[in-house]
Amino acid sequence: MQALKIAAVAMNGLLGQANENLRSIDRWAAQAKDSGADLVLFPELVVHGHNDPNTWYAAEAVPDGPSVEHLCLLAQALDLYLSVGLSEKERDIVYNTQVLVGPQGYIGAQRKIHLSRDEVIHYEGGSEMLVFDIGKCRVGTIICYDNSLPEVPRILALKGADVLLMPHAARLKTWTDDPESEKQAAAYSGRYFHMIASARAYENSCYTVLCNQAGRAGIVDTYPKDSPNQPNHAGGCIVVDPLGQVAARTSFEKIEEEMVVADLLPEKLWEARSQPNYTLRQRRPELFGALVE
Repeated sequence: MQALKIAAVAMNGLLGQANENLRSIDRWAAQAKDSGADLVLFPELVVHGHNDPNTWYAAEAVPDGPSVEHLCLLAQALDLYLSVGLSEKERDIVYNTQVLVGPQGYIGAQRKIHLSRDEVIHYEGGSEMLVFDIGKCRVGTIICYDNSLPEVPRILALKGADVLLMPHAARLKTWTDDPESEKQAAAYSGRYFHMIASARAYENSCYTVLCNQAGRAGIVDTYPKDSPNQPNHAGGCIVVDPLGQVAARTSFEKIEEEMVVADLLPEKLWEARSQPNYTLRQRRPELFGALVE
């Protein structure tokens, strides 16, 4: 791993408005470039929106669809690596997918493996856990609920990941128009994201970079307006180093689109992995058979 600067963006992925969402990605990517970022993480499903009833119709081919083409051109123009969530369609099957593109074009994609709640209506789960080398580091991607299964980040770490990208469209807590209700929802998300990002970083000696969709993405008519299944996301971003210490985070005091930028330093990685109790060195997989029974 070499030193690099990463940006994580909490933005809203509006339902049925892929073109507008791509324009927002353009703006945030340009802002990240101005901040010196090498890699920019955007949320889960930010292009097509989270659980849009029209997901099957909106989903696109990867890498040959128009959204990936747009993202490749953006990455080339800004000389950036971008990780962006969208709905992928392959042979009439739709996946919740995070694509990775860079200055040279399309690099690869990670499909969400474990689907949460009503996502099973729209998506099939993926079956691979992939690590991609982008030059300065090797990245693995863990999409939202997949972070609740510790085996996923562990496998990515064993495959050589230095940085674990954690894009979310997490509906952790509902809120009303009352400012105090919004504040409570943001704070609740902050506590959860701090817990999950710190645990996954520390137990795998990797950097973790997390972002969440931010705001109300639209109304799904098949649910009551106040249902926790509505695509309402409380935002937030956090970056944690391999020792489990927070490198950067948003305030988690209000729900808004925002970005954090952090330096990822190889010294932190080496420090964590040179410890006598480095977990990947101490593990005894011959005792772990129950995990796959």
